[in-house]
Amino acid sequence: MLLVGRFDKIAKQEKIQLRRTYMKEIKGYRISLRFFRHPRKIKKVRSAMKRLKTIAKTLIRDMDRQFDNEQHKRYAESFYLYMRVLLQEKNSKHKIYSLHEPHAYAVGKGKDHKKWEYGTKASIVTTKNSGIIVGIASHKNNEHDSKTLQTALMSAQQNRTKPIQEAICDRGYKGKKEVLGVTISIPGKVLKRDTKYQKEVKREKFRRRAAIEPIIGYLKSDYRMARNYLKGFVGDEINLLLAASAFNLKKWMNNFILFFIALRVAVIIYALREETPIKREKYLQLFLLLLKLW
Repeated sequence: MLLVGRFDKIAKQEKIQLRRTYMKEIKGYRISLRFFRHPRKIKKVRSAMKRLKTIAKTLIRDMDRQFDNEQHKRYAESFYLYMRVLLQEKNSKHKIYSLHEPHAYAVGKGKDHKKWEYGTKASIVTTKNSGIIVGIASHKNNEHDSKTLQTALMSAQQNRTKPIQEAICDRGYKGKKEVLGVTISIPGKVLKRDTKYQKEVKREKFRRRAAIEPIIGYLKSDYRMARNYLKGFVGDEINLLLAASAFNLKKWMNNFILFFIALRVAVIIYALREETPIKREKYLQLFLLLLKLW
């Protein structure tokens, strides 16, 4: 349906007279596709989809006959994309999910409320204790998580003076024990030979790894990573970079505000030392009241 609209637009731009535009016929099929999930509408929807594909292929052949050599070269890439969309099936590999973003792919999430997400994968590297984002990477291909480690760690190494010794990952990165000289730690079964201290160290380490999950959530909800409005794969990389930079900047601003508040409190306490006990108690009650209101 979207393809037919694009073909009509191209024909008007190139001043080509099509044998038939099919616009009136398409209106009926649009109504048939409104409730495509209803069990009683399945046969009607399938026939409508089949007919729409036939119409799109007919329009492509019609324009192809009337195009000259220059027009063929101009629209070769676009028509190749349209034919891929028309010929792809349910089990086809490297499917096209978006006409304006052909590089987007489906990422299986394994969640009941959202089984699939469409776009490109993004990797984020944070420090263990402070939670500062030190490395980012956007991946053009839908690769296994273990194969994305190299790009992400290279980005993190460029932004650090000291080399990374260990990377703590979840079980999705299973398959790699060392990447670029960095040890990859993944949660596993408790070993019998581990001492009590070693077990506690591992437990603390992998619990701390879970701190990256809310960071990802904040990047999606508060820093516009849930949906990218920039064009192409370069736009995906720019969007990820801006989101990570904004997150770090906000973290730095919060730390500065806390430092400024602590400094003011220290000045007030120092000033109260020279006051009388009665005035000191009065100022202290006022300070506690302001603190509760804040």
